[in-house]
Amino acid sequence: MYSLIYITTSEILESKKIAKKLLEERLVACTNIIPQITSLYLWKGDIEMDNESILIAKTRKDKVEQVILRVKELHSYETPCILQLEVKKGSEEYLQWMDTELNL
Repeated sequence: MYSLIYITTSEILESKKIAKKLLEERLVACTNIIPQITSLYLWKGDIEMDNESILIAKTRKDKVEQVILRVKELHSYETPCILQLEVKKGSEEYLQWMDTELNL
């Protein structure tokens, strides 16, 4: 019923911009930003390395498709990493808080 959305971005400013929009539009209840990571990945057959930021968004499963579409609209990458991770269990108080915030 709940999900974490794992998103990598070009930098902390992009993570903050996307997080703020998702919160304003009540698509997510909370976000966390890990300001800097080093990513190595394959791109068009070559190994690339970049500094990036991680944005983790917490939401209900029924909002995941909307989150993915909105992040694609806001993101600077041609092919952004946007992955849904299902939450199987959590603190009941926290999950209730998420429901309350997303229903306002």
